[in-house]
Amino acid sequence: MLDTPLAEVPLVSMKTQAEDPDGFAQAFGSSFQRFGFAMVSDHGVPQELIDRAWRITKEFFALPEDYKRQYHIPGGGGARGYTPFKTEIAKGAALVDLKEFWHIGRDLPAGHPYSAVMAPNVWPDRPEGFKETFLELFAAFDAAGDRLLSAIARYLGMAPDWFDPAVKDGNSVMRLLHYPPVPADAPEVRAGAHEDINLITLLLGAEEAGLQLLDKDGRWLPVKPPEGAMVVNVGDMLQRLTNHVLPSTTHRVVNPAPERRHVPRYSMPFFLHPAPDFLIKALPQCVTAENPEREPPITAHDYLAERLREIGLKN
Repeated sequence: MLDTPLAEVPLVSMKTQAEDPDGFAQAFGSSFQRFGFAMVSDHGVPQELIDRAWRITKEFFALPEDYKRQYHIPGGGGARGYTPFKTEIAKGAALVDLKEFWHIGRDLPAGHPYSAVMAPNVWPDRPEGFKETFLELFAAFDAAGDRLLSAIARYLGMAPDWFDPAVKDGNSVMRLLHYPPVPADAPEVRAGAHEDINLITLLLGAEEAGLQLLDKDGRWLPVKPPEGAMVVNVGDMLQRLTNHVLPSTTHRVVNPAPERRHVPRYSMPFFLHPAPDFLIKALPQCVTAENPEREPPITAHDYLAERLREIGLKN
């Protein structure tokens, strides 16, 4: 192993975006191009809302297993409601992940054209305030994601609002994640090495150690944001759209040190997706003689279905 210190994912503040949108776009986009990851402070999601969401998340996962399982939808691909412990598996992995989770999607009005492929939400009757809190948090994540996509558009030399029609009524998903305490002899890990499917992921809860990205030199780099900051990473859809100029970096959540194996871990990723009928095709400015178009066009819906089958959430 080299003696040089590991590189660090930079921390960028969204406070600077209003006064210097090009400067913020350069800092954020450069981090994406180098690591496939960035850490973002001052993201605009209210701390009171985050604190309330953590409390309700912990209360929900502490409920009895038979209660939670009544919200599991067999054949639903985990799109909404509860997915039990040891269900999801990383693409190509031999062992399932040590996690359980709940998915919340976009609430669509009756008769919306996307309702055929975007399932309605499922809401538990406890803990109190679950629905109201997570609809509010979904909207806050959505707004922060739009601002970050605007920065990516600027970084790529496109109009700041280029992504707006692509993600309007997009099939985004918010995941409430619980990693229970890990037995000392567990052969599995909390989340096996994988890449995300979507455009970008916005993650709260990475302050607890465990998240690592696979750097370009083949070493695992810990990603541990300061308190209150968000981790943001490139998903496979954005990698495909940018013809791999922005990389969807492999990452994982490793098991804690022996002295912390009794401590559960919680996180809240927001997987920002485009609309189901959005065509993922390499942007012209990302295709060059040195970097020819790598993959054929595909709709976001077809790509999502393909990937869900690979990770065991859809047959």
